[in-house]
Formats: sequence, C-alpha cells, structure tokens
Amino acid sequence: MPTSYHGVTSSSVHAKIELLISAMVNIQDKTGEFLLTLPDGRVIDTKGWQDWEWTHGIGLYGIWQYYQLTNSPAHLALIEDWFAARFAAGGTTKNINTMAVFLTLACVYERTRNPAYVPWLDSWAEWAYHDLARTRHGGMQHTTYLDENRGQLWDDTLMMTVLPLAKIGLVLGRRHYVDEAKRQFLLHVQYLFDAKTGLFFHGWEFAGAAAAEEGRSGGGHHFAEARWARGNSWLTIAVPEFLELLREGGVEDPALEAFLKSTLLAQCEALGPLQEASTGLWRTLLDVAEQEGSYPEASATAGFAFGVLKGQRKKYLGGEFEDMAVKAVKGVLANISEDGELLNTSFGTGMGRDLQHYKDIPVTSMPYGQAMAIMALAEFARRFI
Repeated sequence: MPTSYHGVTSSSVHAKIELLISAMVNIQDKTGEFLLTLPDGRVIDTKGWQDWEWTHGIGLYGIWQYYQLTNSPAHLALIEDWFAARFAAGGTTKNINTMAVFLTLACVYERTRNPAYVPWLDSWAEWAYHDLARTRHGGMQHTTYLDENRGQLWDDTLMMTVLPLAKIGLVLGRRHYVDEAKRQFLLHVQYLFDAKTGLFFHGWEFAGAAAAEEGRSGGGHHFAEARWARGNSWLTIAVPEFLELLREGGVEDPALEAFLKSTLLAQCEALGPLQEASTGLWRTLLDVAEQEGSYPEASATAGFAFGVLKGQRKKYLGGEFEDMAVKAVKGVLANISEDGELLNTSFGTGMGRDLQHYKDIPVTSMPYGQAMAIMALAEFARRFI
C-alpha cells in the first residue's frame, strides 16, 4: 500500500479530513450575515451546523463519504445525531434544497435499517415524486425556501433532489422513483448542457406565465448564460454517483449510462484548459469570456476533483484527467486553513440574470465547502488502499 501519491501523504490527507469535519460542525455565523429569514418568521442558519438547508445536506454527505472509508462510530454518530435533533424539532418545509439531506439518510438506513427513518424517507420521496412542482415537459422546478422559481430548471436540482429520490427508490424497493430520477437527468442535460463548450449553464427558464407576470417575453432562456463553476461541479459529482447507484442497485441502463458517461467526458475535456496552472483551482465563472473579475473558487474545485477521481475509479473516465485531478486536490489542500476551514468558498448562489451576480457572491466558509473538500480528499485517499 503506498503511503505517498504525487507527493501527498496518506497521513496528511486523513488529518486534513478530520480537521475539515471538526471545523464544519463548529462553524458559526458570528455576524448574522448568512442567516435566511423566511416570510413566516423562521430564521434558517445556513452556515451553522444545527439547522436544515441544502448546505447541511451536502455537509452530511461529505461525512458519509468519509465514513465509508473509516467505519468510525464517531462519524456515523455525527450524522445520526444531526437527524435526531432535526426530527425532534419537527422537520422543515419541503423544497428542492431541503430534500438534499435524504441522500445521506437513505445511505444510513441501508446500513442500519433503523425503522424510525422509514416514515421520513417515505414522506419526502412521495412528495418529490408526486407533489413537487414540475416545469413544462416534467422537469423538477427548483423551488426553494424563498422562491417558487416557476418554470425554472437549475443544475443544483440533480444533487439536491434527484439523487436522494433515486437512492430512496433503491433502498425502499420503489423502482418508479429510480425511473423518475433517470428522466430528470435526461431533462436537465437536455436543457442545461452547452454543446459549444461542453460545460453546463446554471439554469433554464421556460417562457410562460411566470415570465408574463414579470413583463418578460420571448422563448426560453439560460438567464445570464453563466457557466457557473459550482453548478458545473454538481454535475461532475452527480453523474458518477448516479451511475454507481444504478449499477449497485441492479437497475443498469446501458443506453443512459453511455449518454451520461459521454456527457461527463465532454465536461471534463472542457475543464482541463480552464484550470489555473498556478493554483489548481477553477474560477467561479468557467467560460474564458466570462472570467474577468471572477475569483478562484475552492468548493467547485473540490467537486471537480471528486467527480474526476471517482469517474476514474469506476472506469467512467480514463487516465488522461489524472494530472488535472491531482492539481485540483493539491489546490484544495492549499486552501484549508490551520483551523480546518476551506478558504475561497463562495456563498450560496441563486440564479443570476447577469454575470456580475456571480462575481459579487461573497466568500465564506460553509458546510458544503467543507464537505466537498472532504469528498475530494476521501476519494483521493482511496489511492492509498
């Protein structure tokens, strides 16, 4: 078993992961800048660990990814304690983003078979399958705590709701959930993939009632036509994860697999020339024409590293992306502070109607940034096995 790979030692990787986890569960919003105030008076702490938003959903999944390597009771307890506290508090509003936590819960249920988790998995998956609003042609509408986002498809949705629905379908034996997840992947690639660059646009809006109400007209559009880095990284993560779910769940689909693998390949080919040689990072806007004033962003870089490394391990991608992935891992390591916070992480990013929107997003440590770094390093750690 190698103890060093491309100049990175196994012990240093595991030490950084433990530091990232500790920092994630102890992050605090000391100024209140990142609190989300809802019309009903609730205040959601998107930065701190003890609340319920997509930020925590990704955070939980980062810990789960590392738990799969360690089988550490302490790591599993972190996850289960979070769910116990949130369930005791009465849950929260169902939307695209709050569904994200159930990817991890479905994984935990598969391992522990705790019957207390079944009603939650059942209720939320039934909502996503039957009641979550759909766009024209049946895409999942990216509804959040604050906005209905009528007629809108976002690339975030695949990570936040579609993967959880697929995993729940597999652990509860509900094939129709998995079939719906397949359809959502196809629809989102259809409307968000940019064939000219091989990258993904952040979102698509169908023309219709919502546009008319806002005084806009014309056909559908990609908003600012932003090839947003973290949004692209959700695809880099989600495609290998989804293909693995299908294979391990015994519901392989060769045609869909070939389609998604070729889509992932096109994206990775596009990413290579856009990576900063000096830092290993990608900027928050990927397309060269969009990059002026766009800052290097570590969470997206971690997401790309994870997706490429996992894609290689599962043989969805070839070895030609090895250097790109290793540079990204080293870039992530260089952006972990002494306190274990992932630096250069952009805050939650809503849909932008101009490119400046993405350039103005503040930078702050967040649970998802911590988790995406954990995921990248945990996948890299498999090289030492």
